[in-house]
Amino acid sequence: MSPEEFSDFYAASFRRLVGHLYAMTGDRAEAQDVVQEAFVRAWSHRGRLDRDGAPEAWVRATAWRIAVSRWHRARRGRLLLRSHPAPQVAPGPTPDRVAFIDALRRVPGEQRRALVLYYVCDLSVAQIAAETGVPDGTVKARLARGRTALAPHLREPVGPRPGGGAARGGQGDSDV
Repeated sequence: MSPEEFSDFYAASFRRLVGHLYAMTGDRAEAQDVVQEAFVRAWSHRGRLDRDGAPEAWVRATAWRIAVSRWHRARRGRLLLRSHPAPQVAPGPTPDRVAFIDALRRVPGEQRRALVLYYVCDLSVAQIAAETGVPDGTVKARLARGRTALAPHLREPVGPRPGGGAARGGQGDSDV
């Protein structure tokens, strides 16, 4: 089957095959997905489809097998999930963590990467250099520049403190 013949075959039978699989599966989106996947497989077998005749039957049978395979995989997944205890609900991120992530987003990419590898992943300068493909000195510079870029975004907010007085960064602070 030539590419043009295959395109004609696809155009002539796709909707009909989706209708067949929709009737078989009861799920239109799933029917479209499995028929599309069956056509992808049919493309690689198009020489054999032409010799065997009935290419539409081949695609329909393949689509059905794909649908059944997905059902079995989904069922095994559900059984596996039931066999394990439910995961404990993890608490959401703390305000400090949210502030840290927000501050990291404001740091240039390579500096952010170095900071995360050093402080979060606990890698040494040499390990970071090996992973990123840069000299140790470049890693050290990125860490220093990253800390400098990160610092202003991690300062306490300006405003009154619960115990009175202004937070760092308020009037009269010399480090602003």
